[in-house]
Amino acid sequence: MKNITFASTNQNKFLEVQSILSTRSITVDFSQRHLVEIQSDSLKEIAGEKAKTAFAKVGRPVIVEDDGLFIDSLAGFPGPYSSFVFKTIGNDGILKLLAGSAKRSAYFSSVIAFYNGIILSISDGRVDGRISDRITECDWGYDPIFVPNGTDLTFAELKKSKNEYSHRKRALEKFAQWYLKL
Repeated sequence: MKNITFASTNQNKFLEVQSILSTRSITVDFSQRHLVEIQSDSLKEIAGEKAKTAFAKVGRPVIVEDDGLFIDSLAGFPGPYSSFVFKTIGNDGILKLLAGSAKRSAYFSSVIAFYNGIILSISDGRVDGRISDRITECDWGYDPIFVPNGTDLTFAELKKSKNEYSHRKRALEKFAQWYLKL
């Protein structure tokens, strides 16, 4: 069994990462760390820099995750600024921006960055879907308003079966495949 440290302030992300990687024989430790994010239009660039910062703070091989919600009718907004946008306008604000819009297609993208002081590896995953016209049951992040293709339920409503569709799972599976060969 291999071991890796996940650095983040987000306990919910850690639980998802731990659950997904445990099925691939990878044990995940949590290092609750506030990591400064560079400003960039590229999730890969943001995650890569976060991984280097996390390694410097933790002192052992780490993975970090960065993700974004990209809404087609809003020209990809909020994209790499999803965390800030969520904190400022939340799901209510996103629904207000889309009020009256018939085009609600969107996708979630996740980037997992690994760094061990020498090797920087980036794995990504994407799930297409749409923005719901209402906020479903309370959960974290954009899960109450994002409906992945293949279901009529939001990520929040899917609960544990969310991982069947998850962008994070897709990125983590790519990472695990690479990491287990390392």
